[in-house]
Amino acid sequence: MQPARLREGHRPKVLVSKVGLDGHDRGLKVVSKALTEEGMEVVYLGVHQTVNKVVATAVQEDVDVIAISILSGSHLELASDLLRAMKEAGFQRPVIFGGVIPDKDAEELKRMGIMAVYGPGTPLKKVVQAVREAASLEKVEVP
Repeated sequence: MQPARLREGHRPKVLVSKVGLDGHDRGLKVVSKALTEEGMEVVYLGVHQTVNKVVATAVQEDVDVIAISILSGSHLELASDLLRAMKEAGFQRPVIFGGVIPDKDAEELKRMGIMAVYGPGTPLKKVVQAVREAASLEKVEVP
């Protein structure tokens, strides 16, 4: 992903969701609260969403970042579907994944176009900083 230009003086707006049948949302809620406490606007879609719903809401809300939590093991397929739907919608914003994702898959996700991948135990400050940095990008190239 290549930044187009930095967005100065902008309150970051982040869509936070889980896609598919994964219903474990504790981490999603903890991250959402941390982002809100750091002054970001959070669009919380919650669990059991579809890729199309995530992208449609991201476009409608004009979010700066899409943050997806996934524990189901289908992260590679989900990333492919999400990035494809974003490209079809002409929506070029960073995507961050969190969840139980093996290191080799995390590297593959980054090659696919996911900006960052975080696993269990990642300090919240690190996640918040990554989201803030991602939100400072006006747009990114979706492969």
